[in-house]
Amino acid sequence: MTELDLPMIVTEIAAELAAETERGQVADYIPELARVNPGQFGLALALPDGRVIAAGDTEVPFSIQSVSKVFTLALALGRHGDRVWERVGREPSGDPFNSIVQLEYEKGRPRNPFINAGAIAVTDALLSSYAPREALGEILRFLQYLAGDDDIAIDPAVARSEQETGFRNVALANFMRGYGVLSGEPAKVLGVYFHHCAIAMSVRQLARAGRFLAFDGRLSPHGPRAVSSRMARQINALMLTCGHYDGSGEFAFRVGLPGKSGVGGGILAVAPGQASIGCWSPGLNAVGNSLLASRALERLAERTGWSVFTAR
Repeated sequence: MTELDLPMIVTEIAAELAAETERGQVADYIPELARVNPGQFGLALALPDGRVIAAGDTEVPFSIQSVSKVFTLALALGRHGDRVWERVGREPSGDPFNSIVQLEYEKGRPRNPFINAGAIAVTDALLSSYAPREALGEILRFLQYLAGDDDIAIDPAVARSEQETGFRNVALANFMRGYGVLSGEPAKVLGVYFHHCAIAMSVRQLARAGRFLAFDGRLSPHGPRAVSSRMARQINALMLTCGHYDGSGEFAFRVGLPGKSGVGGGILAVAPGQASIGCWSPGLNAVGNSLLASRALERLAERTGWSVFTAR
């Protein structure tokens, strides 16, 4: 098999996406995100040998939003193991990420940990072990460790903007509390939730932070273990089936890799054994996933042959 020229592939994709005129719509329902320039795009690949290949706006920090749910789930599973699944399911929702409809039908138990209700329930599980400030510190330290970068931080303006406008999330939390799924005080749980969604990272940092999912729970094929192999496989499975809300099937069909999106325009994708991928462009498609990042990952999969559905 011919060796892939990854620097050329990444550079070509970044150039192609920079020329796109259709860029989607920024998440203007969060005032701070409405101010982000939609003309930006970045792509980064963290490889088994430690290299990071990147092109575009690779050093610009952006709000990772729901991508943070991957890391809080890893922490909660590490702390509580399979007890996490007593609070939240593992099935695709088929509904918007902030829908309350299924919660009523299913007595307050969220479908999966990557919709808003599920991530709030996972955050509540973390708060059964930590005080709110300690939980946020633990989440940040975990991300800094995974990425090997102590500069990763929470954007306070975005956190404040979410707290001031997150009325649907308040409804979700109180609804779950009414069914006994949430054990903590909703305001405290939401405070932590809004703040971990407001973590800011560049695509380079995001790609490095996702390496543990590409390398069977390790930071490199033979490096230190961040999570168990079993846990890494479970998280990847959920990313493939649930990582893009009601666009998850379309992403799996077009890209064929586990991925998790956020309304800040970021996507973390995983090519097992090959690379951890960070991609970002702020404009979203109709279901809340980055329009250009989704297209970029489809092109990357086509040109590399990376797919969980293809033998290599």
